[in-house]
Amino acid sequence: MGFMEKAISFSKEKMITEIMSLLPNFSTKNVIRMITLGEKITNDPEYKQSAVNLRKMFEEGHTSAILIKEILNDMSPNCRNKLIKNLFINAFLTGIDKRKTFLETEGFQPPQFIVISPTMRCNLRCTGCYASEYELKEDLPFEIIDRVLTECKELGMYLNVMSGGEVFLRDDIFDIWEKHSDMYFHPYTNGTLINEKVADRLEKLGNVIPLISLEGFQDDTDARRGKGTYDKVMRAMDLLRERRVIFGASLTETRHNIERIASCEFVDWLLEKGVRVIWYFQYIPIGRKPSMDLMPSPQQRDWLRQRVEELRNSRPVFIGDFWNDGPYVHGCIAGGREYLHVTATGDVEPCVFCHFAVDNIKEKSLREILKSPFMRGIRARQPYRENLLTPCMIIDQPGVLREVVKEFDAHPTCEGAEEVISSFAGDLDRYAAEYREYADPAWDKEWKKSDSEEKRAV
Repeated sequence: MGFMEKAISFSKEKMITEIMSLLPNFSTKNVIRMITLGEKITNDPEYKQSAVNLRKMFEEGHTSAILIKEILNDMSPNCRNKLIKNLFINAFLTGIDKRKTFLETEGFQPPQFIVISPTMRCNLRCTGCYASEYELKEDLPFEIIDRVLTECKELGMYLNVMSGGEVFLRDDIFDIWEKHSDMYFHPYTNGTLINEKVADRLEKLGNVIPLISLEGFQDDTDARRGKGTYDKVMRAMDLLRERRVIFGASLTETRHNIERIASCEFVDWLLEKGVRVIWYFQYIPIGRKPSMDLMPSPQQRDWLRQRVEELRNSRPVFIGDFWNDGPYVHGCIAGGREYLHVTATGDVEPCVFCHFAVDNIKEKSLREILKSPFMRGIRARQPYRENLLTPCMIIDQPGVLREVVKEFDAHPTCEGAEEVISSFAGDLDRYAAEYREYADPAWDKEWKKSDSEEKRAV
């Protein structure tokens, strides 16, 4: 490392130290100072602009700023420190610079994160869940998970999402999170295994935000997940809130529950329970007994898109809408553009909902798989349409999925996976066409820039 590189590294460490010193006092002035320092840490123009936008939100008192201040105040000191150091600094600020280096030297930029399913074992059997269709006997070995997470950090990826299966069935899951204490973990869980001991360990670690699955209030949740599940989830949320561990909710919208789980009443109730993050995932025909009849209608999907924007502007909660947020992430993020999925068997899928693979992580490094023809072939086609409100190659441009599976001879990773490109092909083509009747006018009206605007932006 030359003199300039050492000087820059020293300067960044000083700024990080100052950010951490500001944590005990969450005055607006201190938070703005932290954000300003964050602007200086990264060299990436897009991240710098995001920091500028965030600073303006605090100056203007936006609901997003209120949310961040509430989260910082509500978290235990250990959880708060890990959130700032591991997520905002390691993953977002310094990690992006490392990922950009790979773009310059190796011709590809590593994604922001990957999803790992450490196990596909689960103590529940929920209707429509793809997890139950995998081979349940084999967990991803500890040493493989450890290697992959180490490779992630070498590539500048300090954020990791864990799915499954039920992650808390792994006896060694806390050992994994503790060994990689400089990373930030975001596990999806049914919540039924979070007891006092688990909640205590999560607070002690500080680098884990659980996302707990719900279908709505008690009747909807127990109908899909089994009688008594709702009460266990409520208990889990209470235990986490008591220990000041930040947590969120994962909601699967279907044709039958979409209006309820996106209602003001339900979202306000989640906030009262302590939820600070909400993810909406649209049901698509995969998993146990797949059905097009459970998919939200095109009209319902468009309604959710608009409702989520209303909620974001009126409630202090982070909300992600996996299929409708395409414009914010520039289209499909699969195939290693911003993420991919490692299954419990080691197969590497382009997306957790796209159950096809060519490579296995047990046989190749993460870097090799990111550079593979299959992943490159998907990225080369992105975005699949100009309209980023239709980002998905499964439900918005299903011909793309059929094309890449055939071209790269991708194999299904679980029983029944091929149905999405065979028996449901015609139905998904019709769905995509029908949704465009809503999405295309919305894109033209709300998102598409005029020629003059694009020229000014350049």
